[in-house]
Amino acid sequence: MEPIDTPHITLRALEPSDLDSVYRWENDPSVWPLGNTIAPLSRFQLDEYIRAYSADIFRDRQLRLMIVDAATDTAVGTIDLYDFEPQHARAAVGIFVDPAYRRRGFASAAIDAIKRLCRDRLGFVSLWCIIAVTNFPSMRLFESRGFEVSGTLRSWIRCGDNFIDAFILQNLDL
Repeated sequence: MEPIDTPHITLRALEPSDLDSVYRWENDPSVWPLGNTIAPLSRFQLDEYIRAYSADIFRDRQLRLMIVDAATDTAVGTIDLYDFEPQHARAAVGIFVDPAYRRRGFASAAIDAIKRLCRDRLGFVSLWCIIAVTNFPSMRLFESRGFEVSGTLRSWIRCGDNFIDAFILQNLDL
């Protein structure tokens, strides 16, 4: 897949040189409750994943792209499409921006770029995401990009010994 360039960011496929960043991000236990990670991933596992990565959402039913600061060519995070349903022209979206690069517009630019990709190249009609009700920064981000709450998932995310609710948000205006 060709990179997706905007004035602020580039979205590109994973490269072997991304291993150190992806290893650090995937193994940060503070973000595990926001996803489905329950144990560290080895450098070997991630290296194999990157080397085998095809960037073909139709084959793999998922797409992971690196978010790169266009000004410095520094990888600052990832954006993922997953649970792709070609029959229904939709997928879930998830995003991670390294804490050192947050609040600089990278996440907003990446969501806008992925929405254009989904609309113009992939023919999607909707994107959706699940966000913990306590994750206020993510709620503000996705709502600012046109996502709307369409429901609540009760006791959806484990946080230690407790479970918290999550919102499901949709964007039908790609």
